[in-house]
Amino acid sequence: MIFRNACVLAAALATLTTPASAETLKIASPQRGSWESAISQLGQQQGTFRKHGLDLEILYTAGGGETLQVVISGAVDIGLSAGTLGVLGAYAKGAPVRIIGASSTGSRELFWYAPEKSPLKTIRDAKENTTIAYSTTGSSTHITVLRFLSEYGLKARPVGTGDVSATITQAMSGQVDVGWSVAPFNLDALEKGQIRLLAKASDIARIRGQTIRVMITNATNLEQKKELIVRYLRGYRETVDWMYSDPAVVNKYAEFSGIPETAVRRMLNDFMPKESLQMDRIDGLADSLQDAVQFKFLAAPLTAQQLTDVIQIPAN
Repeated sequence: MIFRNACVLAAALATLTTPASAETLKIASPQRGSWESAISQLGQQQGTFRKHGLDLEILYTAGGGETLQVVISGAVDIGLSAGTLGVLGAYAKGAPVRIIGASSTGSRELFWYAPEKSPLKTIRDAKENTTIAYSTTGSSTHITVLRFLSEYGLKARPVGTGDVSATITQAMSGQVDVGWSVAPFNLDALEKGQIRLLAKASDIARIRGQTIRVMITNATNLEQKKELIVRYLRGYRETVDWMYSDPAVVNKYAEFSGIPETAVRRMLNDFMPKESLQMDRIDGLADSLQDAVQFKFLAAPLTAQQLTDVIQIPAN
């Protein structure tokens, strides 16, 4: 009888600590396999989101611009790593999009490269006929290329090339002169001397203080699914803490991404400190608004009231 009662008690406690059923959230995330985009996937595998009563359905996109479009359409509940300026521009045009957190601040992980045989030594060597890759219009890579042109007075031509794998194919075949990547992708090619590093996004001081990518949702979703979104953000934060505290994560991530462990460790040491993934602030907002006007994402800076409307980061 004592054993039977203990089993009943254990079962009752389990129902208190484990959600009986999980609710589904649809997530759009650019660049499958990147460290930033792996947060949802690894947290799902680890059971972290399930602990918060969530089952994630993850859609991978070619870039932040595509992510923004599927969020606006309502096809997904949350979009990750959308370019900040693209989001602000879409909001100003009436799109029902809301910022619910930061995805990347400082942009240390974005870099541009050329094949080893290229005469280009740095991004400043780009000429009028040089083509420089970005992923999709309105993405963080697009904004960074526009900043390179403005900051260094370059006359080069920006070209949308899609995701990381499509871009290196075009760069190595000569379809585009300068490719883009996000660590740890292509760090092994960099290590082997197959490509040459020309620039990091964080080379531009203005970018180092800005949140260049954000988490977004549709305004209707924020109203109807706010509790689920809050639970997702809690699970996301817990997953990031785990990814920077458990040494076993390197192996788990390398398995998921297919990227060599040496490249993963270099990424963590040289490209992706934990503070880059802070969620709670949109840093450098005044600079972002100026850039949005300069690069014609906005006709004029958003008002304080508009900013309060578009940026709605839930409390922890």
